[in-house]
Amino acid sequence: MTEEHYRYLPDTPEDIQEMLEVIGAESIEELFADIPSAIRMEGELAIPAAMAEETLLRHMQHLAEQNTSSNELPIFLGAGTYDHSIPSVVDAVISRSEFYTAYTPYQAEASQGELQAIFEFQTMISELTGMEVSNSSLYDGFASLGEAVGLAQAATRKNKIVLSQGVHPQGREVIWTAAPGRGTEVVEIPLKDDQTDLHLLADALTDDTAAVVIQYPNFFGTVEDLAAVKALIGDRKIRFIVMANPLALAVLESPGRLGADIVVGDTQPFGIPMAYGGPHCGYFAVNQADIRKVPGRMVGETVDAEGKRGYVLTLQSREQHIRREKATSYMSSNQALNALASAVCMTALGKTGVQEMAQLNLNKAGYLADQLAEKGFPIFNQGVFFNEFVVELPISADEANRQLLEAGFIGGYSLAKDYHMPNHLLLCATEKRTKAQLDQFVEVLGGLKA
Repeated sequence: MTEEHYRYLPDTPEDIQEMLEVIGAESIEELFADIPSAIRMEGELAIPAAMAEETLLRHMQHLAEQNTSSNELPIFLGAGTYDHSIPSVVDAVISRSEFYTAYTPYQAEASQGELQAIFEFQTMISELTGMEVSNSSLYDGFASLGEAVGLAQAATRKNKIVLSQGVHPQGREVIWTAAPGRGTEVVEIPLKDDQTDLHLLADALTDDTAAVVIQYPNFFGTVEDLAAVKALIGDRKIRFIVMANPLALAVLESPGRLGADIVVGDTQPFGIPMAYGGPHCGYFAVNQADIRKVPGRMVGETVDAEGKRGYVLTLQSREQHIRREKATSYMSSNQALNALASAVCMTALGKTGVQEMAQLNLNKAGYLADQLAEKGFPIFNQGVFFNEFVVELPISADEANRQLLEAGFIGGYSLAKDYHMPNHLLLCATEKRTKAQLDQFVEVLGGLKA
């Protein structure tokens, strides 16, 4: 074996032997002697043989070349991960070593810059959502949604969750996955056309309901009527959970003002690249009444002994490193680096810039839908939509995506699997799509063959 192999392997055989001698063991296998043989793996891992570094790099490059990315072709795929503009300052800031190498803060007061960045993130999320407090981020929007359901159950001491089918399918999967362990009863409310059926939702609300979950805008891009949902809930002790696209909140009324009790979502639209689906950054916002039930941690502003402004970890009341076996959340970590990226992005854009960016998403999706309608394509959405909408095709969505790719476009999201609508395509148009790209896409889609 040559020296080349050890450039990305941690230990040589000599290193291993030296460590075994220090701890008094004969072999690595001896370290696992206490694990019953019945549950130990026999044989070798089913992985390829080791490669020299240059060979490995060539192999990985070959695999990467099989992908087609948004850097090469215009993309009309959204469905939870979006192609948005990212100011260059974002990468410049998050690449600084004091941020880039930092884990989530534990002895946090030693890192005032990190804490201030998190505090600014929380402040901007609270302003967008219309809620009083926000945490310092979770793994992604779906993790935040799962935690919101858990909070609602704990706060109401009830277990029934009324869940709109307009919520992202992966978000609903998270709720269903956690349901057996939490004793959750999940009742899904179908859509009436492109919006939650409010009559069925009203019928599902009972005395044992802990929460109602709505996405805003929903998975089809349509803006749900949160005020109407809140009116159905009324004064009953039912938590109203809203999963919201934070960019859309720059042009829509905030969920907090429409009666939401918990607002969650993903800040990927702000400064976080698509990166083939992750990592993302979940946010979690509530009002003061629920502040001690929030997962993760919150940063607060204070003054030091000299009267100078400073930042501290104010609350982390549910985490295992604080509560030990009494912990009620597994969120001991957060997405501090991605939260920083979102905070820098929003700061660089400014309030007016964020609103303009959101308005462009609204306008361009509307323009694309209008052009497709003129070509004779039925638009499924009946309500107002943000940057996504559903179009009905004369062929399957999968076949349409294949032909679009051949023509130089990354198409949309097929609704065949999640909604049993094989000929319907969920399309997204963000501020990055030019008029020329939109017009060309319409022409190509209009010429698809069965």
